[in-house]
Amino acid sequence: MRSPSAVCWLFPFAAALAPAAEEQPLEFRHGISLIHELKYPADFRGFDYMNPDAPKGGVLRLSTNAPIRNFSDVWDEDVVPAPGMNRTYDYLLHRAGDELGSFYGHLAQGMALSPDGRSLHVRLHPDARWHDGAPITPLDVKFTFDHVLGTVQGKLYMGWLSAVETTGPRGVAFHHKHRFGTTDLQWLAYVSILPAHYWKGRNPAATTSIPPLGSGPYRVAGHDRSHVRYERVRDYWGRHLPVKLGRHNFDEIRYDLYRDNTIAREAFRKGLFDFRLEADIQHWISYGTADRFKRDTIRWRLLSGAQRAITLNTRRPQLSDIRVREALTLALDFDWQNRVYHHGLYERAESYFANSRFAARGVPTGSELEILQRFRGQVPERVFNDVFELPSSGGTGGNRSALRRARQLLRAAGWRTANGALVDGEGKPFTLRLLVRTPADERMLLPYVDSLRRLGIDARIRVADDALFFNLTAKREFDAVLREHGFVSPPTRQLRNYFASHGAGEPVSGNLAGISDPVVDTLVDRAESAETLAAITDACRALDRVLLWRFYNILLETMHEPRIVYWDKFGRPEREDSAVYSPPQHDAWWYDTEKARQITGGTRYPTGLPP
Repeated sequence: MRSPSAVCWLFPFAAALAPAAEEQPLEFRHGISLIHELKYPADFRGFDYMNPDAPKGGVLRLSTNAPIRNFSDVWDEDVVPAPGMNRTYDYLLHRAGDELGSFYGHLAQGMALSPDGRSLHVRLHPDARWHDGAPITPLDVKFTFDHVLGTVQGKLYMGWLSAVETTGPRGVAFHHKHRFGTTDLQWLAYVSILPAHYWKGRNPAATTSIPPLGSGPYRVAGHDRSHVRYERVRDYWGRHLPVKLGRHNFDEIRYDLYRDNTIAREAFRKGLFDFRLEADIQHWISYGTADRFKRDTIRWRLLSGAQRAITLNTRRPQLSDIRVREALTLALDFDWQNRVYHHGLYERAESYFANSRFAARGVPTGSELEILQRFRGQVPERVFNDVFELPSSGGTGGNRSALRRARQLLRAAGWRTANGALVDGEGKPFTLRLLVRTPADERMLLPYVDSLRRLGIDARIRVADDALFFNLTAKREFDAVLREHGFVSPPTRQLRNYFASHGAGEPVSGNLAGISDPVVDTLVDRAESAETLAAITDACRALDRVLLWRFYNILLETMHEPRIVYWDKFGRPEREDSAVYSPPQHDAWWYDTEKARQITGGTRYPTGLPP
C-alpha cells in the first residue's frame, strides 16, 4: 500500500465510510506527489525560489552549437529542434524545484489519481489558449500523446502508457499499464502539448523550417541559419499562473550559432552574447580575471550518479569476465586525472546514484539487507561484506599498488604476458578500443591508455563525430565507450533503460554494457513498483551494490554542479539556489538596466560593434 502521507489527498473520508474503490469519487487537486506531501497549498502565489515581482524587459543573448533548421517537436528523430523551442509550448505539469517529487498544474488546473493508481485524470485550465486564440482542449492532449507513442523514443520512454482518453470538455485520463510512479509524472511534465488543428494531416516529428503554432510565453520572431529570435507573448494566457510567476522576464531571447567552442568563447568575451554554460573547467576558471563577468555554479540535484563513465561492452569476449572488468577499473588513476585536468575540483563517483539518498552506503543493513539476502549465491559475496571503494593515488601518479592488483586479476582470469603483450591461452592479444566524442576526451584518457599498455593491453582511442558515435553505439561496435551516466531523482523508470536485460539487444536503449542479469532485472522491477520513498531508496541501494561489484562501468566524476559564466547585467532571485531539482537558470533572471550601463559604458556592446 502507498503511505498515507503520499496519497492522503485522494481519500477525503475515512475508509470505513467510503464506498467501494471503483465507486469512490475523484478529488482533483492543484498538485500531485506520490512519495511525500505537497509543500505548496492550493492558494500559493508562486514558488519560494522565484521573484514574483521580477521586472520585464531587455534582451538575453545566448549561443548554441545546434543547427537552426528545424522547428518540429523534440521527437524528431532526424534533426534536433532549434534551441529555445521549448519556450513556445505549454506543458501539463510543472515540477517544483525545491521538492523531490511534487508536480503542480500548468495546463492542468486539477489532477486526481484513481484509487488503484492506474489512471491519472487531468482537468485542463479553462483559460489555456494557443497563440491563434483557439482554446487548448483534451483533443490536443490526446493528439500529442498518440503522436509521441508512435515514435521510437516515445515507445522507449513512455511505453508504460496504455491509452489516453478524453473524458469531457476539459477532461483527459492517462491510463497506465501498471501503476503510476514519480518518473512517469516526470515524463508527462516533459511532453510539450501540440495543437491538433494545426498539425492535422501532418507529422509533427517531420523536420520543418516553418515555426509551428505554439501556446507558450514566447513565439519565434525571426530566424535564419545562423540565429533564432524569440519574442515574449505579452498577453500570454498563463502569465499569472503560480508556476509561471517570476519567469520569462526578457522581452526578447536570441540564440546565435557558433559551431566552434574557441570562437564562441571569444565572442562571449567581446559581449556578443550574455550567458555561457562552460563545460571546460580550465576556461571557466580563466573568466575570473575580469570584473565584468560573473562565474557561478548551479546547485542542481535533479541528476545523481556519474557525470561520465567508461562503459565496458560485456558482449566482447575479453570483457565478459568480471575479474577483467575489475582490473580495468583499478587501472584508471582518477586522482591524477582530476589534479592535472580538472584542478582537483571533481570527486570520484563510487555509486551509480552518487550525491543522492539512493546511493549505497557502508555495508547493507536492515530492509536493504533483507532484499539482498534472497540473492546469496547469485551475486558476489562482497556485496554483503565489503564497502565499495576505488583506489586512491593522491594525484601524484603513484598507482602502482592498483596496477599490481590489476595484474593479479588478469592472471586469475587466464591472461598472461608474452613479449610484453597480454595474451589469452591461445596467444590472442588483449585489445581494447575506447570510443570517445571529442579530442578533449581523448586527451583526458591518454594517461589511462598508458596504464593499460603497462599491463600489456593493446589499448587505443577512437574519436568519432556525433553521427558516427551514435551509429557505432547503436550497433554496439565498441569495446568501451565514454558516455554520460547520470540519473534523474528518484531514479526509477530510467533503470530499465540502462540495466534491464531486454535492453541489451536494443539499439536505442541505454544498456550499452550488455547487462543481462536476472538479479538486476528483479531489483529494477522492485524499484519501479516501490510505492514509498523508503522502498524506492532500499531497492536502488541494493541495485547499486550489485552493479558496482559487477564492474560494468568505470565511474568517473560525480554529477558536478553545472558551471556558468555571464555578463554582470542581470538580476537574480534571492532564493534561486533552493531550486535544486529544477533549476530556473536564466528563465528566472531579469535584465538590470543599471548594471548593464555600468559595465558597458552606456552601450550594450563593450566593443561598440553589434553582432
